[in-house]
Amino acid sequence: MRQQQSIKPWWAILLISLFASSVTAHTVFVYPGWRGNNLHTTGNMSATNGLAIAPNKSGNNESELLYTLGMQWAYPCGGMPVSTNRTKWPIKGGAVSFQPGWFSGHKTAFIYINLGIGTIAPNMSHPLISPFQLVGPTKDEYPGTFCLPQVPIPKHLDFLKVGDNATIQIIETALHGAALYNCVDITFAEPEDVPEVTPENCFNSTQLSAKYIFAMDVEGSASSITSSPLTSFAIVPLLLAGFFGLLF
Repeated sequence: MRQQQSIKPWWAILLISLFASSVTAHTVFVYPGWRGNNLHTTGNMSATNGLAIAPNKSGNNESELLYTLGMQWAYPCGGMPVSTNRTKWPIKGGAVSFQPGWFSGHKTAFIYINLGIGTIAPNMSHPLISPFQLVGPTKDEYPGTFCLPQVPIPKHLDFLKVGDNATIQIIETALHGAALYNCVDITFAEPEDVPEVTPENCFNSTQLSAKYIFAMDVEGSASSITSSPLTSFAIVPLLLAGFFGLLF
């Protein structure tokens, strides 16, 4: 079985930001692969009457879709259909590596990694890890790879077996709340039958870091949230999977 398309490597809650900018960043899977190149933007919002995804009525092929803000904004897999070439991935969980900084605007992001079960997954409703914040070096484009060397399979999915198909989804949530989606289609396999994890396809660039996601109760009324643009929140951590000890 052929491994899905991969590329050479070059590449966690902020509640208030005084310098939030328009986010156009995109993610790229490094390991175990990805459905394909969805780093595309076609058409414009004026031509689609404000729609982010719309038929191309001005072209020769009206079945073609325009992605005026970019394909990766489209749930669940960034506008890409299910791949015919699946990647083998360990039945007990394995590495997930990606590059977050291909375009400008994503100095910080919330990262979610989910699993959809089946050859054509009806949804991506099984979180593999707790979400975390990723911090990059700049709001401009930047190189760098981020890798989780062991993303586990949750206990409630222990019915999965070797040979089952599934899809791993990465979500990168922007400062303004919109999200980017990317997927890799996998077949569960024994570890010895899986493409090798190496220092070239799973490493953490020094300019990237991860943080716990924090939250707190809002005291008093909701107006306290906007009482001052310089408000900083006291925060308590949500539980995050213990794999962070493996990251760095």
